[in-house]
Amino acid sequence: MKKFALIGVAGYIAPRHLQAIRDTKNILVAALDKSDTVGVMDSYFPNADFFTEYERFDRHLDKLRRQGEGVDYISICSPNYLHDSHIRFALKQGANAICEKPLVLNPWNVDALEEIEKETGKKVYTILQLRLHPSIIELRNKVLNGPKDKVYDVDLTYITSRGHWYHISWKGEKSKSGGIATNIGIHFFDMLIWIFGAVKKVEVKELKEDVGSGYIELERARVNWKLSINYDHIPAEIRAAGKRTFRSLTMNGEQIEFSDGFTELHTKSYEGILKGEGFGLNEARASIELVHQIRNFKE
Repeated sequence: MKKFALIGVAGYIAPRHLQAIRDTKNILVAALDKSDTVGVMDSYFPNADFFTEYERFDRHLDKLRRQGEGVDYISICSPNYLHDSHIRFALKQGANAICEKPLVLNPWNVDALEEIEKETGKKVYTILQLRLHPSIIELRNKVLNGPKDKVYDVDLTYITSRGHWYHISWKGEKSKSGGIATNIGIHFFDMLIWIFGAVKKVEVKELKEDVGSGYIELERARVNWKLSINYDHIPAEIRAAGKRTFRSLTMNGEQIEFSDGFTELHTKSYEGILKGEGFGLNEARASIELVHQIRNFKE
């Protein structure tokens, strides 16, 4: 049984990590969040220690480490701009880090973390759950087993409407979230690179607080993409059905269905990590470089 700590336990994505820790028969010993709205812990690890102050959390984990009872992994569900700092903290605590995407905001952060991995002997893992989705695996195999010189036409649209709160929170600040391409799109961009190969060309048509669109040329695909958090951008028929999210991926006009099957993917990610097979810095690098290019695109 491995011992875990978790940073950002009040966040939206934290329950998936709590479930993954429990499902893999491990234990959460401590959690941190500046918000104390963390009743969700009662459903998973009611006996875990909880802290609202980073300094006390740090001292507690350090005490455990000095007693020979240090945690093996620290899971990170904090705001994007804090990921780099919290990963460094985990490694220096003698723990491996499991961090939500985007792993970091800038490519040079990846280089620095590689150095700290070497210094500490610990690993940085990230959650790239679309690589574990059966429909996406099937699509990748189709491309890999198809004609080697074939270049596919791909269209990606992802609209996940958000209320006014989004723009007031850290997610609405580009310096903290990385903007819409990073915060909403990075796992899709990672998926596309994983399936169709390295980035050759990047064009941005539109990039605002609530919407982004552009063109990416990959080794095996020409990709038109659109991301939005604006409810008005959802197709009328989808809105009429009472839905607030629209996701579409087509390859050469054929719809790729991957709307379902997400509930267990964090657990699958943890299973791989615990076997030493998780996605690390090298796997995360290409999508981080791409969203950085998009964020800083100039004509």
